[in-house]
Amino acid sequence: MQTASHFILGEMEAALSTIDLQALEEAVTSILSARTVFIYGVGRSGLIGQAFAVRLVQLGIDVHFVGDMTTPIVSREDVVIIVSNTGETMSAVQTANIVRRVGAKVISITGNPNSKLGHASNIVLELQSSRDEQRKKYAPLGTIFEGAALILFDSMVSIIMEKTGQNEASLRRRHAIWV
Repeated sequence: MQTASHFILGEMEAALSTIDLQALEEAVTSILSARTVFIYGVGRSGLIGQAFAVRLVQLGIDVHFVGDMTTPIVSREDVVIIVSNTGETMSAVQTANIVRRVGAKVISITGNPNSKLGHASNIVLELQSSRDEQRKKYAPLGTIFEGAALILFDSMVSIIMEKTGQNEASLRRRHAIWV
């Protein structure tokens, strides 16, 4: 267990260290200037996107996860964040192409900036991960990408908090309490 966890943490740190800081700043600026933020991903990438959507709600940002029954239509003033390790997931690529036709901005989080999704995006945040045998043994499929994406999104939360003058107390006031 310890070998796997150390490997996964090291690989996630390596992936995060390659993030283009200018692209990250552009992504945050785009999120803050958007009328509405939409997030899309399939499978575990979608779950990571949904976790980020929760934090954006707590930051007071109008956000929707694409595919929910109450998701409104995207418009030119919006930003759509698409999470896909391969950047080749058909529905992710189709979503990006639709969004671009409307004139909204596409931010992709991907392990492959040269993918169809990468080419359809305005801003690409690349999370590189190794393709060696150790990764297959200790972190199969998209484990490194998904973990690094979660940390990337949580890091973006702190940047947004700083830029908007918010703190944990202001997020807590928007934290859902249903029961």
